[in-house]
Amino acid sequence: MTIELSEKQKIKLLNSDDVYTVMQGILVREEKIDQEKEHFWMIGLANNNRILYIELVSLGSVNAVTVEPMNVFRVAVLKGAVKAIIVHNHPSGELKPSDADKDLTDRLIQVGRILNIPIVDHLVISINSYMSFVDTGLFEQLEQSLKWIPAYEIAERIKKQEKIIREQAVQEEKEKAIRKRNLEFIKNARKKGLSDNLIAELTGLTPEEIARIK
Repeated sequence: MTIELSEKQKIKLLNSDDVYTVMQGILVREEKIDQEKEHFWMIGLANNNRILYIELVSLGSVNAVTVEPMNVFRVAVLKGAVKAIIVHNHPSGELKPSDADKDLTDRLIQVGRILNIPIVDHLVISINSYMSFVDTGLFEQLEQSLKWIPAYEIAERIKKQEKIIREQAVQEEKEKAIRKRNLEFIKNARKKGLSDNLIAELTGLTPEEIARIK
C-alpha cells in the first residue's frame, strides 16, 4: 500500500533524523490502524534524495513481519527509484535489531545491488526514537557480508582480485628491474666521471634521488 504524501512531505532526506521525522509522522497518524503490529516500509528516492514514494510493504504481528524481496522492490522499479531506505517499527519500543532484522537487511542490500537500486539505510523506529543501521556502523558490516551473494558472483570477485594481485606483482617486478637498471647505470656513469646533475638529466631522476644511491 502506497502511503499518501503531501508535496511538503516529499522532502530531501539528508540524514537519519530526516527519515525518522517523516516516518514518525506516518506511524502516529490517528487514522493509522494496527499500531501494535510491526510495519515494514520502503522509501523510494530520486537521485537528489528527494522522496518519490513511501510504501507499506508488509504488516506483521506484534514482534515480527514477513518480507519478500520481490515485493520490496516492485514499486521501486515501477516508479524509477534510484535508491531506497527501508524502515520498520518495533511496537515494544526496543530498538535493538534482531538477528532476523540483520539477515533481512543483508539480503535486501544484495538484491538492491543486482537491481541497481541500492539500499542506503535501514531504520528501526518506535513512537519516541529510532535506530539507524548506518549511524551505528552495522550497515557497513552487512555490506561486506557474502551470505546472500550468489556463488558465481563470489567466484568473479575472486578472479578479479587474483587479476589485480597478478598485475601488481608484474608492476612491482617492472619497477624492481628499472631500479636495478638505473643503479647499474649510475654506478657506471660515476666511474666514467659524470656528475650527479648530468646523470639526473640522463635518467630522469632528481639529484636528490641520485645522491641517495651509493
